[in-house]
Amino acid sequence: MTLRFGIVGCGMIANFHARALHDAAGAELVGCYSRSQESAAKFAAEHGCRTFDSLEAMLADPEIDAVAICTPSGAHLDPAVAAAAAGKHVMVEKPLEITPERCDAIIEACDAAKVKLGVTFQSRFHRSSQLLKGAVEANRFGRITLGDAYVKWFRSQEYYDSGAWRGTWKLDGGGALMNQAIHTVDLLLWVMGPVAEVSAMVDTATHERIEVEDVAVATVKFRNGALGVIEATTTAYPGALKRIEISGNRGSAILEEEDLKQWDFADATEEDAKVREEMQGKTKTGGGAADPAAIGHHGHTMVFEDFVRAIEADTVPVTDGREGRRSVELINAIYQSARENRTVKL
Repeated sequence: MTLRFGIVGCGMIANFHARALHDAAGAELVGCYSRSQESAAKFAAEHGCRTFDSLEAMLADPEIDAVAICTPSGAHLDPAVAAAAAGKHVMVEKPLEITPERCDAIIEACDAAKVKLGVTFQSRFHRSSQLLKGAVEANRFGRITLGDAYVKWFRSQEYYDSGAWRGTWKLDGGGALMNQAIHTVDLLLWVMGPVAEVSAMVDTATHERIEVEDVAVATVKFRNGALGVIEATTTAYPGALKRIEISGNRGSAILEEEDLKQWDFADATEEDAKVREEMQGKTKTGGGAADPAAIGHHGHTMVFEDFVRAIEADTVPVTDGREGRRSVELINAIYQSARENRTVKL
């Protein structure tokens, strides 16, 4: 089968969805909708699809099997719920929504309509990420003591000024954490498991005319007993690749974007040397560290291919709605901790 997609929202990230759909086996982009007809027309001409005059028209078209939601983060709920009600499968650009409650509304709508729901957390599909996850599951780290995530990126003032929704609580849902670092937060939770409690501080340090944080530091305690740090900023010129560090009494690993920069275990094997050699130099772009457009779409392609397989086999997508909710819940707990100056239990 070929799953035929319509894209809702024709901004920058929609271009990555379109390129991914072009490459994904079993998927096809057939249409787009934006509140700006000019943006929709330009997008359709570039990606070879047709435009719809309204969301309702797209959802009423029997040629559309699924929709990809690429609107600002705080505007995912309404089109996602409408798509589910129309019987369309739903893929949502990260984050699923900006609060756990809004995430739940999307999840419940898709459950009620018996349609699949996916979230584009493409970092989980990289081989380096899966090797890291596998090593944790195989207990190669021994007692894991630390799980840390660092996203030290840079965004100019012009970036925030380029759209009225950028840097707002209503539509961005947060700053360096919710917008930029959420992929890394998701990856950390996927590898380490859920967080039990968090204590945090945030600040708006160098940017003007934004409501949200451009620097955040959180200390976390995972349910498995390990401790960790999450650091996120858009003030670190010129921007560095996102980084996850896992440490235990039998091993340590460092994942930088798609590269495994460290891979050392007390019970070393011949395969470890191969991993170290193979998983260097995998990062081919800037990873979005300084330029949000400096990412590849190969991860999105894998997300869409997994989504198609889940629909065909009636299984759960790897990054479904419930998985997408986890990072939103933690980030909201970090904001609550910073706002109330206290430890927040999850």
